[in-house]
Amino acid sequence: MADIFREVDEDVRTDSLKRLWSKYSIVVFGLAVAIVVGTAIFVFLRHERQTRAEAAGAAYEAAQALAAANKPDAAAAAFDDLAKNAPQGYQALARIRAAEERAQLDRMAAVKELDALAAEAGADSLLRDVARLRAAMLRVDEAGKAELEQRFSPLLDGPFRHTAREFLGLAALKRGDFEGAGKWFDQIVVDPNAPENLRQQVNAYLSLVRGGGKFTPPVAEKPAAPAPEKAAPSK
Repeated sequence: MADIFREVDEDVRTDSLKRLWSKYSIVVFGLAVAIVVGTAIFVFLRHERQTRAEAAGAAYEAAQALAAANKPDAAAAAFDDLAKNAPQGYQALARIRAAEERAQLDRMAAVKELDALAAEAGADSLLRDVARLRAAMLRVDEAGKAELEQRFSPLLDGPFRHTAREFLGLAALKRGDFEGAGKWFDQIVVDPNAPENLRQQVNAYLSLVRGGGKFTPPVAEKPAAPAPEKAAPSK
């Protein structure tokens, strides 16, 4: 009797599985196909990203070679092309490099390009700061105090604060504003995170500040005169 009930239960389970399979087999096949297709798409896109990144890296090196060969016009064109066609990570960097090369031919045009990149809300914040810094550095020899402080001020609380202070101090020193120069240089010296080599360089600038624009090297102490030798006693 128990065998009969067991056979009945098995028949019921088999019928239930058949009904479930006939009802949901399309869903199961659909999920399987979706997994296979999704995996294939993921692998393809990853390969495409890698291929584009490698191509962009090669193009960037070629543009750098043109810059190293002192061909700013050709280098700027190469970086411009890279900025249009490269993956997003390369685009802003290529735009900065294009502006830097173009600065050798038209400084104000380069400044405008860098200012435009620094003002783009969607750009990476670090690259925006790089663009802002490079634009300010291109203007440091020509701009007045107000413009330079406006350009460098947004950088004074970020990773480029030491460079911003250094250039503001040098600009003040060039204007003969020794008090202002000392203020900016002192901020570097007292900053515990300032690089040691920059501290040493700034201390040289501070010597100029203390000397009123003239370098005054420290005076070495004269060695003490040797004591006169005692004459040997006569025999």
